[in-house]
Amino acid sequence: MKKFMVLHLLTWIWLCGVAHSGRPASVNIGAVFSFDSIIGRAAKTAMEMAVSDVNEDPTVLMGTKLNLIMKDAMCNAFLGSIGAFQVLEKGVAAIIGPQSSAVAHTVSQIADALQVPLVSYAATDPTLSSLQFPFFIRTTQSDLAQMTAMADIIDFHGWKEVIVVFLDDDYGRNGLSALSDELEKRKLKISYKLPLSIKFDLDEITNLLNQSKVVGPRVYVVHVNPDPRLRIFLIAHKLQMMAKDYVWLVTDWLSATLDSLSPVNQTSFSVLQGVVGLRQHIPDSSKKRAFVSRWIKMQKEGLANTGLNSYGIYAYDTVWAVARAIDIFIKVHNNITFSLPDNYNLSHTVGIGILLDKLKIFAGGSDLVDILLQSNFTGVSGQLHFNSDRSIVSGGYDIINVNQMGISGVGFWSNNSGFSVVPPTALKKRKYNRFSQDQKLGKVIWPGGVTDRPRGWVIADNTKPLRIGVPKRASFVEFVTELPDSHQIQGYCIDVFKKALEFIPYEVPFVFKPFGNGKENPNYDALVKMVDENVYDAVVGDIAIVTNRTMIVDFSQPFASSSLVIVAPINKARSNAWVFLQPFTADMWCATAASFLVVGVVIWILEHRVNNDFRGPPKKQLLTMLMFSLSTLFKKNQEDTVSSLSKMVMIVWLFLLMVITASYTASLTSILTVEQLSSPITGIDSLIASNWPIGFQVGSFTYNYLTDNLYVSKSRLISLGSPEEYATALKKGPSGGGVAAIIDELPYVELFLSNETDFGIIGQPFARSSWGFAFQRESPLAFDMSTAILKLSENGDLRKIHEKWFCKMRCPEDRTSNSKPDQLHLISFWGLYLSCGIVSLVALALFLLRMIRQYARFKQRQKNVASSSPEPSGIHCSQVVVNFFNFIDEKEEAIKKMFTQCDNHQNPN
Repeated sequence: MKKFMVLHLLTWIWLCGVAHSGRPASVNIGAVFSFDSIIGRAAKTAMEMAVSDVNEDPTVLMGTKLNLIMKDAMCNAFLGSIGAFQVLEKGVAAIIGPQSSAVAHTVSQIADALQVPLVSYAATDPTLSSLQFPFFIRTTQSDLAQMTAMADIIDFHGWKEVIVVFLDDDYGRNGLSALSDELEKRKLKISYKLPLSIKFDLDEITNLLNQSKVVGPRVYVVHVNPDPRLRIFLIAHKLQMMAKDYVWLVTDWLSATLDSLSPVNQTSFSVLQGVVGLRQHIPDSSKKRAFVSRWIKMQKEGLANTGLNSYGIYAYDTVWAVARAIDIFIKVHNNITFSLPDNYNLSHTVGIGILLDKLKIFAGGSDLVDILLQSNFTGVSGQLHFNSDRSIVSGGYDIINVNQMGISGVGFWSNNSGFSVVPPTALKKRKYNRFSQDQKLGKVIWPGGVTDRPRGWVIADNTKPLRIGVPKRASFVEFVTELPDSHQIQGYCIDVFKKALEFIPYEVPFVFKPFGNGKENPNYDALVKMVDENVYDAVVGDIAIVTNRTMIVDFSQPFASSSLVIVAPINKARSNAWVFLQPFTADMWCATAASFLVVGVVIWILEHRVNNDFRGPPKKQLLTMLMFSLSTLFKKNQEDTVSSLSKMVMIVWLFLLMVITASYTASLTSILTVEQLSSPITGIDSLIASNWPIGFQVGSFTYNYLTDNLYVSKSRLISLGSPEEYATALKKGPSGGGVAAIIDELPYVELFLSNETDFGIIGQPFARSSWGFAFQRESPLAFDMSTAILKLSENGDLRKIHEKWFCKMRCPEDRTSNSKPDQLHLISFWGLYLSCGIVSLVALALFLLRMIRQYARFKQRQKNVASSSPEPSGIHCSQVVVNFFNFIDEKEEAIKKMFTQCDNHQNPN
């Protein structure tokens, strides 16, 4: 038993020894980066700290020593490649770095060829995550995340255009491309790009910034390498570009610079006042606080020669991530092995000390990459794990603001929650909507010390005023023209523009640039095209808003309505023998005549029994019946009405007659004075269908509209340049070498007709449009000008300006083909006729009922008197009707006598 236990112990010791002897005694990793740089100095110290901490931790690598071999790339792709070859020659399991994206592109190809993972803590170029570089891993945030944050800042503050200052290398260009894509998603854009060479100097910066001062946008995004001399801002301050109305946004290079230069002198803060930048967000934790304290201590002891920035922290965590991955790799594979590739035949290379034939492929490089990408641990920078782009999952950014007192944080940004004033890690613990109203940042001090959000663009300044083209009209100069003597620009459109400027909340220096020779009206399409060609910044005048122009410029809100109309000759109406019949239509005349007859008959029936004027021979009664109602038109009737029912009918009839007479008088007066068209043209269709020549105004869009849209032959179109030419051509007519009609915009025609009485507008307006001011595409002034014009319309200033120019004597009025008043139709008076008819019928009905009652009483009394001789039963119905009408025909006094006689027979003495 004792021997067995000893044997078992020896076996266990042997197995442990075999297992321990299977692990390598040491593992080499390389680091290629620029030693003497803002990021490199912090990274070098941080990586040395990390290697020391890894080797002191028994739970990592389990006794295998981690060796770090560092080579200086000196920010050069060639030297970086040499450094990569030198560390690969040592058999490294991974390379950390480089920090430069440009160097990383070259070194990545070398690492891919030898299947060695390349883990960078500072190369942020998004294109390094492409499938072209499968062995490249990024332990910092990609510029995709940073440019998303930058685009959100621009969008959050409402700026539409920016100028980007960038380093013209892989880092700068690809970062610019990422920003452009993000801005495009938000319908924003980069207006101007200012590329800097890798070794830019002060003169280059000065020239670029001076060029940018002459353009409109004032929002600058600066994306360059860390610069301890802050040269861009020194020049910007010198050029007075760090003043009010300017906005300077920077990527995280500035925060890395300022953190490394700690403490920063006060001069740097004064140069950077108002700058807003990004800093990679590293959540607060006990590990972070301990690491920062340790760093500060090392600075005091002289062991660290730079301040700590975020890239130093990422470099520290990178070493730990590589060490943990190697530990897992060794546990699986027991060792790290290298092998020569097949058909490997390279000769020795001398001169730089690199033996290319000794470079070997890392047999387990792909496996180590997979292990690295599965990393998930808490480091000094927070939770470290990777996304599908082989970059660490973005932890967001701090939004920093530099003022004279130092650096202040104004908020945070993360891809999930957007902007907030609390850290992104705190928002993960509760539901937070990125698009909610909670999106906010703290108070920002902008360049110039202002706290109000800068507008972000300047239309013009006194040194470069806005170039405004104006048409130098030769006709209809009331709208816009240049005075020949004083060269002053004036007109209705100019007054509208100047008045609108008063409602724009900033100064707009401008200078008018007349377009045209003043002898004939200029071509308006050519004038608008010069805005698109950047000859003018805007065009002010009577510019019609039509489709082809809206495709190349932006128009303001319309300040005047317009449309095309047809002008043709007209004559005064000539009186004729039957003009008095024109006020009424035929049905109106018929209804009126019938009403006279009906009223006469009704009055005769109602008055015949009680009024001697309505009795007599049949000829006299017929004449009285016809003349009674007609005589009410002129004077009091000779015959007075006695019956109450007649008087009721007469009241309604006289009211009807009063309305009809007044309407007839007004219509006849208008007919005798109104203008009548003499042209056979009734509208645009009849004009096009004819072969007559058509006049149009020189320079207007009418010519293109008629030929392109209405397909009018060009040979039919005659250009006219002035109101005088309009009148002459219309008077000559087609047969005399003139035109049958002129097609022009309504405002011109109104002004023309205000001084002409022989012409008028035919038909209805067509091709409706408006007048507006033209600006370059996406010009911010177009929106502000539109708002100002709306205010002018609301407060009545537009109308006042119109009256000032066009209502000195009288305002122009439309003269249409329908200037002849419409005839009076029966439908307009049917209510009166109906009322009169109803009253007449009611009166007749009451009269008839009364007569029937009287007749029945009379017959009853006759029956009582002569009861012995009743009416024969065989009497015909027709005889009864005749007797009834004979009874009605009797005078009222006679009927009363008949009733009295019957009463006397019934009661003798």
